[in-house]
Amino acid sequence: MNHVQPTLILNAEQIHQKIRRIAFQIYENNFEEPALLLAGISGEGYVLAQALARELQAIAPFSVSLLQLNFDKKQVAQPIVQFDRPSADYTDTVVIVVDDVLYTGRTLAFSLQPFLSVPVRKLQVAVLIDRNHPRYPVAADYKGYELSTTLTEHVDVVLSDENRMGVYLR
Repeated sequence: MNHVQPTLILNAEQIHQKIRRIAFQIYENNFEEPALLLAGISGEGYVLAQALARELQAIAPFSVSLLQLNFDKKQVAQPIVQFDRPSADYTDTVVIVVDDVLYTGRTLAFSLQPFLSVPVRKLQVAVLIDRNHPRYPVAADYKGYELSTTLTEHVDVVLSDENRMGVYLR
């Protein structure tokens, strides 16, 4: 088997810069709101949501809540989406769904489902990497980095391991 050495696309410092820029964009587009809910998709998406929450709390006057979305990302049809805490109330709230990579849009499309049955104020999407291979009608409102890749390439985002933090292409 051919083991190709992954190519570093973004290092830890560059990731922190992207996260900070996304936080300022979120603040700029929601400065009149009393509160935001960052709904991070389990895994690196939730770690990204936590980092965005820290940045927003440092620069914005509104409150920022976190919610972790848990579901089977490998399902071919809409999976059941569970929250990391019971009875999360996001009625009339700005909800920003956060994931590490937007590839085909399937995972993000699945993650929007629980928010479509409640009258939210706004529903937005933030991603660190947008790979530009849309198969589902989901676009990111906030992108850290756009990366045109082939279908055979894979992007690994490592946020939860400080020693290996980075975005890698293999």
